[in-house]
Amino acid sequence: MLTYNSKDWFKFIFFFRRSDTVRKLLPLMIGMGLFTWLIAWLELKYLLISEREVIKNVSMMHTMLTFVISMLLVFRTNSAYDRWWEGRKLWGALVNNSRNLAIKLNAMLPSEDKYNREFYNKTISIYANVLALHLKSELTKFELDEKDHPELLQLESGKHLPNQVASLLFRRTNRLYEEKKISGDQLIILNGELISFTDICGACERIKNTPIPLSYSTFLKKFIFFFVLTLPFSFVLSLQYWAIPVVAFIFYALTSLEVIAEEIEDPFDGDENDLPIMKIAENIKKHVAEIL
Repeated sequence: MLTYNSKDWFKFIFFFRRSDTVRKLLPLMIGMGLFTWLIAWLELKYLLISEREVIKNVSMMHTMLTFVISMLLVFRTNSAYDRWWEGRKLWGALVNNSRNLAIKLNAMLPSEDKYNREFYNKTISIYANVLALHLKSELTKFELDEKDHPELLQLESGKHLPNQVASLLFRRTNRLYEEKKISGDQLIILNGELISFTDICGACERIKNTPIPLSYSTFLKKFIFFFVLTLPFSFVLSLQYWAIPVVAFIFYALTSLEVIAEEIEDPFDGDENDLPIMKIAENIKKHVAEIL
């Protein structure tokens, strides 16, 4: 995800990035322009005046359908952005819960207990990284850095890695209780943060694995395509060859909303507009290390 100055209008208008919809849709816009030119040439050269008057009535259909397509696109973009923003809130909660767990453990564990402090320092950070890789569908075993991490030897790469790391955290916390290093009340206090890790993972998986229903997505694409495909027939009679850039721009405006929604509805893929979950995981590692 890029950090930018939203007030820099000049840069947004005249410079194009890899993720800009203009680049993605340029071949289709050119094709739509050529189609409009063909319709314009046929209508202006071969249609009679009476036939042109009949075709002008096609614009009535566009007027009636404009409200429908605008409502569909509003719903589509809002639902996609809701998924993106929910993903950001979930990873914000993971940051806070990781900090809270580290703060509570820092207060409960003796300062000389280097063994348990080092375990939690590494494993809390590992969970965020493993979850990020899990959401990116990378199933390889994750290693935090070049140092030895014996806690990773307990993980099986063929299984659900976030669950395994969460199990390591809970088993170690339960062992602290059994060894009388923390009390039952302290175990209950820590339990909320430990449970929240799995809750956050499940909510992120829900976003990742549940796309917009296929019938809705395909209907909207077909609607946009046939709506724009019929525009030249009525626009040419009033705009003549100026209808070529006008239709191409309308196609760009409508299709861009669908393309943007497709990109942000899965905020964990690593695209330019997706959430920087690996960077967030690095921040969690840094913050937990500062505390413990």
